[in-house]
Amino acid sequence: MASGKQNFPPQKQHTQPGKEHVMDPTPQFTCPEYKPSNKLQGKIAVVTGGDSGIGRAVCNLFALEGATVIFTYVKGQEDKDARDTLEMIKKAKTADAKDPMAIPADLGFDENCKRVVDEIVNAYGRIDILVNNAAEQYECESVEEIDEPRLERVFRTNIFSYFFMARHCLKHMKEGSSIINTTSVNAYKGHPTLLDYTSTKGAIVAFTRALSLQLVKKGIRVNGVAPGPIWTPLIPASFKEEKTAQFGSDVPMKRAGQPIEVAPSYVFLACNQCSSYITGQVLHPNGGTVVNA
Repeated sequence: MASGKQNFPPQKQHTQPGKEHVMDPTPQFTCPEYKPSNKLQGKIAVVTGGDSGIGRAVCNLFALEGATVIFTYVKGQEDKDARDTLEMIKKAKTADAKDPMAIPADLGFDENCKRVVDEIVNAYGRIDILVNNAAEQYECESVEEIDEPRLERVFRTNIFSYFFMARHCLKHMKEGSSIINTTSVNAYKGHPTLLDYTSTKGAIVAFTRALSLQLVKKGIRVNGVAPGPIWTPLIPASFKEEKTAQFGSDVPMKRAGQPIEVAPSYVFLACNQCSSYITGQVLHPNGGTVVNA
């Protein structure tokens, strides 16, 4: 996956969340060169928005590394992607891992997050890794276009759910556990037509830093990943056809990244042997964009 010009066929999905199985080409969630080494053996890992895109790639690598994986998805809109991902994880899981689980939920509401966490704990007894990854975004040319219902919807999905999931998971986490939050390069450089989305991603950076300071005394690490332009269902579901076709061409590598190029960052941050001295930090798989913050 070297640098170089890359264009996608023009395409548009008219509903969110987007669907991975209808994308052309479909995102790459795995790579034959990846060599697992039991980095997460015996861990119970939860990934929100794990049915597709970056979430799917993270679920797959976590399973390959020995974790028992549970992910959430949106019922009625992501069912096929969720079924496909669940089958992939079952094939990827190691012999000593427990069977994976897919749980439908709208995580923008506290009671739904509590239900999800309760279901996981009832089945597996604890939670070792939480990946907050669910997100939605919509383009707009002016702040005047963003009304209160849309603003609330984006904030509920993109940052409220992170608070709610962390709040309930922490009751079942112990020293050595890890929380990883998905933010975005847009939190650092801004984006003129993704104003509400970018605002939530900035909030996630602040949330990650503050929560890491709160939990460091408990031995629970909190970090983030800030992907650049990554080829996921969010892209054709968010942008017009012509913008989708050129997606990623403005970064130094001149191409969009694939989910499998981002997922190892989550493995690194989840693994205590790899990142035990790292908390409150954000990794930047973004195709070469320099950020300072």
